[in-house]
Parts: sequence; structure tokens; C-alpha cells
Amino acid sequence: MPEPESGLIFSATDLAQTRFAVSPMWEVVTSYRLLKDPAEPSPYRRWAGQVRPRLLRAGLHRGWLHELIPARGYLADFLNPTPAGPFPELPAELAAIRASRPEQLRRDIAELGAGSGSARLRLLHEEPEEALEKVTAEIETYWEIALAPYWARIRQLLEADVFHRARLVAEHGSAYVLNELHESVRWDAGTLRLVRKHCTPTRDKSGAGLLLVPSAFAWRKVLTRAVVPEPPQLAYPARGTGTLWEPRTTSTSEAVAAVLGRSRALLLAELDTPASTTQLARHCGLSAAGVSQHLTALRNAGLVSAHRSGRSVLYARTAVADALLLAG
Repeated sequence: MPEPESGLIFSATDLAQTRFAVSPMWEVVTSYRLLKDPAEPSPYRRWAGQVRPRLLRAGLHRGWLHELIPARGYLADFLNPTPAGPFPELPAELAAIRASRPEQLRRDIAELGAGSGSARLRLLHEEPEEALEKVTAEIETYWEIALAPYWARIRQLLEADVFHRARLVAEHGSAYVLNELHESVRWDAGTLRLVRKHCTPTRDKSGAGLLLVPSAFAWRKVLTRAVVPEPPQLAYPARGTGTLWEPRTTSTSEAVAAVLGRSRALLLAELDTPASTTQLARHCGLSAAGVSQHLTALRNAGLVSAHRSGRSVLYARTAVADALLLAG
């Protein structure tokens, strides 16, 4: 039986106010939901295999995010505030979450099911300011564990999607882009129709315009958010997500090694997967002290970033390092 359709009606003003944005919080929400599925889609197994043990060690499999992001169904709307610009940073979105209106929180809690007796949801209802501080602190921890070490490649993918579709808007118009956004989305005579069972935005449940958000973790699905008076949001799978987590073909070429030194070039090549000093020392056959010294130099040069994961620190290649190795 075909799923029901509903439509988001567009005026000329709504089309004019349609825009794209990259949202760190949408990546938090969609990636956490994906990790809750023990049978994650095959393109994400490499990433999930690295992240899930860190999640368990940090206890984030049973915290605030666990209650606010169910494996299926409704997602708490306050977790995805409207981005102020096309490429907001996580701190700006966390500040917007902390400023969530109490009435919005109450609606979200009711939708999630406060009757379940959850102490966390009761605290969110009764002491929203205190609870939101705890929620955003946990999000920061999750970000460092699951997304920050990979953010350079994720953001590159999302930005490429935005620029690609913005070019299509310039060449063919907004209607063309909306019609080819996803197989479940169809533009029809001034109305954006989605094949959905629930949570479909309508104009009476949201404000003017439309915010289109590419996501690296919205695997084969379109997710929506509709909160008056803000524009409806539609998070859709970004182009290229199927190959995002495949190992990147880089090499410790003589040219790169001649500039950085063979050991530092080797470490950069190894950091296609984020790793700790101990892991790098073991994999590269170097001493831990030597690896630490090389990583400090690479970090100072903007080629490596560091991210806290419990008692250890994970190091990851930056986009600048990716470009250097690919060119080499």
C-alpha cells in the first residue's frame, strides 16, 4: 500500500526564502540515531565500528541523547534549531538549544512520551535551564567522540552538496532542485509533496520559506522539522555519502616525505582513521615519545587536529593534510 502524501504549499515569498545550510546538530541527531541501530547500513560500518566502543566507554548509550533521539519516530525538535547562516558552528547551535522556549520543550516532551516516568524528561520539564546545560554538555562530549575527528571530511562533503545544488538553482531554478532532491520528495504545481507516514511539515505548523539541510547520516531518508514561526527544515542525504567512509587512497610519496620527513608523512597517511598516540606508535613502528613530538609539530602546522575521548586523545587529519597527501 502506498504511503500517504501531504504537501508544503509554496508562495513566491516562500520560494524566495528557500535556502541551504550545513548544520552540526543535524549530524549529531542523525549519526546518534544511526548508532542505535545494531545493523547499521554497510557504508557506515567502518565509522560505527570505531565510534561505538568510545560511546559505550563514555556511557553515552544511556544518557540524555538516548532518551531524546529514539531509534525510530519523532525526534525532539529543540535539538535542531534553525541555523542563523549557511555554515554555523556547533557552539552557536548549542547556544540556541540552551535558549529553547519552555513551551517548545513541553511539546517535545509530550511527543516523546513523558508518561514513561523518565527522570531526565521530568527534569527537562520542571528545570529546563539546568537540564539544557546537561544536554548540551553531553552533546559536546558526543561531538568530540563521534564527529569532531571526522568533521573535516564530513563538512567537505556537505559543503560540496550545497554548492552543487546552489549551482543547479542558478541554472534551472528552485523547482528543479526541489524535484530532484530525493525520491520521496516531489514538486507539483507550487507544492512540495513528501511520501511520509508522519512528521510532514505544513504551512499551518511552520513559518515561511524552507531550509534544506544536507546530511551525511540521513541514509536514504528525509527528516523534517516544523515549528511555528520558524521555516520548516528538510534534512536529506547528501551526495556521495555512500563512499564517505571508504579508506582514502593516499601515499607517503617521496615529494611529501621530502618536505615533512618520512615519519611525519607516514603518520599523516595512517591518520585516514583517527587514532591515539599509542595506536599510531604500534601501527607505524615508532616510539610513543617520537609520535607525540611529530604530532605536536603537525598540529602546529594545521595538518592534524586533536580530540578528547575519555582519558585518551584522538588525532585526525585535517582537510589541508588531505589535500597535501592527494597532491603528493
